[in-house]
Parts: sequence; C-alpha cells; structure tokens
Amino acid sequence: MFYSAATLVIVHAIRIMDTQTNMRISSKGDSVAELRNAGAFTLLGVACLTIMVGCVIVPGLSEIAPALGVSHAASWLVTVPSLGVVVFGPLAGRLIDRFGAWHSLAWGLFLYGVLGAGGVFLHGFYAIMLDRLLLGGATAIVMSAGTGLISSFYQDDARLKMIARQGMSIELGGVIFLFIGGILATLSWRWPFLLYLMGWVLLLMQLRFVPHPVAPQKSEVAKTPVSGVLKPVYMAALLSMVSFFTAIILIPEYFHQQGIGAAETGYFLSFISLIAVIAAAVMPEVMKQLGGHRTLIIAFVCYLAAHLMFSFAAALPIFMLGGVLLGCGFGLSIPLVNHMTVDHSEEAVRGRNLAYLAMAIFSGQFLSSFMVFIPGNISWIFSGAALLAGLSCAFIWFTQRKQSSENMPST
Repeated sequence: MFYSAATLVIVHAIRIMDTQTNMRISSKGDSVAELRNAGAFTLLGVACLTIMVGCVIVPGLSEIAPALGVSHAASWLVTVPSLGVVVFGPLAGRLIDRFGAWHSLAWGLFLYGVLGAGGVFLHGFYAIMLDRLLLGGATAIVMSAGTGLISSFYQDDARLKMIARQGMSIELGGVIFLFIGGILATLSWRWPFLLYLMGWVLLLMQLRFVPHPVAPQKSEVAKTPVSGVLKPVYMAALLSMVSFFTAIILIPEYFHQQGIGAAETGYFLSFISLIAVIAAAVMPEVMKQLGGHRTLIIAFVCYLAAHLMFSFAAALPIFMLGGVLLGCGFGLSIPLVNHMTVDHSEEAVRGRNLAYLAMAIFSGQFLSSFMVFIPGNISWIFSGAALLAGLSCAFIWFTQRKQSSENMPST
C-alpha cells in the first residue's frame, strides 16, 4: 500500500512541477535559469543509475535468484536489462525528441524506481524477466535524456569536462553501489532492491534543481543526416564495452583458479574502476592534444596491452599493471564517445542519437558474454580479446583516414 501511495504522490508531483515550470517559462519568454551546482550534481547522480541497473543485485545474486524463482537463470537478472536498453533504445530516442529531455528524464526516473524496486514483489521466470527487460527500457531513457540535458546546459570545453565527470560518476557508481548492495544483501535478499528507489530521489532533485533547457530554434534543426559520421562512433562504443567487460567477466574466474578469494577479486575490480575514474578525468586534456580518433586509438591500445598481460601474466604485479591499462581504456573511450555523439548531433535529433549510443554501449556489454565461447582456456580468450582490440585500432585509424579524405577540398 505504501509503495502504491508513493507512486501516486510522485506522479502528482511531476505534474505540479511541470505546470509551475511552464508558467515560469511563459512569464519570462524563452529565458531559462542556468544550471547550478545542485543541478549538475543531480545529472551526475543520474549517470550512476546506468551501471547500477545490474550491479546492485550482483553481491546477493545467489540468494535473490532462488527467492524470485529464477535460480536456473540467475545471470539473466543482470544481463536482461542490457538487452532491454537495446530493444527499447529507438523508442527512447523518439520520446526524447518528441517530448524533450527534461520530461523524458522525469518519467524515466519514475519508471526506473517502479520497475526496479517493484521486482521484489514479483515471482516466476516470465514476470521477472519482463520486469527486467522494461527496466532496461527505463534505463535507456534515463541514460540518453541525462546526457541530452548535459549537452543543453554546457557548451564546448565545459561540455567536454562535464561529460568526463559523467564518465567518472558511472564508474564511481559501480564501486559505491556494489559495496552498498553487498551490505544490504547480508540483511535480506530483498534489501538491495531498495537502491532502485534512488531513481525517485533523483527525480525529486530534478524537479527541484534542474530547470527546463532553452528550446532549440527552428534554424537549428538539422537538414542533413549525420548518421554516417556517428556510425563509427557507435561501433567504437560497442567494441570498447566488449573489450572491457570481457575482462570483467573473466577476471573472477581466473582469480578463482589461482586460489584468490572473492573479497580480493572485488578489491581488484574496484581498483580498475578507480583507474577508469582517473583516466576519465584526464581525457579532456588528452583529446585537446591529440583529437578524438587518436585518443580512441590510445584507449584500444590500452585494451590490447591489458589483455595480452592478462593472457601471459606469470605474476600478480603484471596482472595489476594490466588492470591499470584496462581502466585507462575504459576511461579514455566511453566518456569520449558520449562527447563525440553530442558534438556531431543537432539539437533536434540529439536524443535519438544518444539513444542509439546507449544501444551500442549495452549491446557491447551483452555481447561480451559470448566471448567465453572462444575455444581454449582463459588465456586464449584473453588473447582473442586482445586481437579484437587490435582490429578496433585498425578500424578507427581507417575511419579517420576515410573521413579526412572526404573532408579535403577538391582541387
């Protein structure tokens, strides 16, 4: 009953705040208050939800899956939301372009809380998996609309720095919510689901601290498609996530074979996330010096070296160095593809393009699970991931050369 009452209250709050905001906009013309620190903090908090969607139940997965009646498909509880992002990504993009990033984010956060926390009341394979699939759709809206609002409030260098902070928030969210989820799982298998209500907390913060952005002028609407420029960016995002999550999937199994405990494995994965945060912080400076494509090449060189070290490591210090390079690859690539998508998108189609990017990112996370089918032992799989990273470098280099030649003036 409390859950239903809270749902109705939040829906009513969205409608009231939307009406009040529209009245303010109407009275002031097209001017909108700038985004203050509390609003920026809110949008960075929204970024944490994208990685939180699967990780909050991971520590207690062995107890949660049987309690929900899906013990035979425990891993699907983590991966199905990624599939939901891919399935509902196009719809999320059209909703953002139709209703605006602010309204879409508000309803996305509302649905995130309902579908995430509401899963604790369901039981059985089909009900649970449908809920997790729809939760992925809400995540697609939240992820795309959040980045869309950042792109509306920030421009040029400020935008690049804010998107870098967004990448840092994503990784920090993984560290923080994995830790909290583990603590809550020791109390009861139900408690980790409460973390999904962070969507409602951030919704209330959005209603209070994030103003409506300025609506685009008619002259700003794109007249030519930009998908040809963005397709390589989407592919780079997908390949980056495959390269990163292949290691994240294999490292626990490798450590188990080496007799390293679960706690030490968790520390190492958290260490990789912290390195990714640092790499994301320096990414804007690297991009200014080298440009977007060269920075992406460096990121995949880091992935290449990391997987080779994982494959042939004979001592733990070498594996640690591989973890540093893996984190650098993620921190230099994922925030950058976010920025490149925004930079090459007109306002009128930005929501749709960001939704396609979310699809690419979560497709890479989903496809990484198939890397384990590479024949041979774990070392062979790491070698296969290194080969993929090397081919990704070649793909980005070839794309850069092709775009440079197309942009050269004809004589």
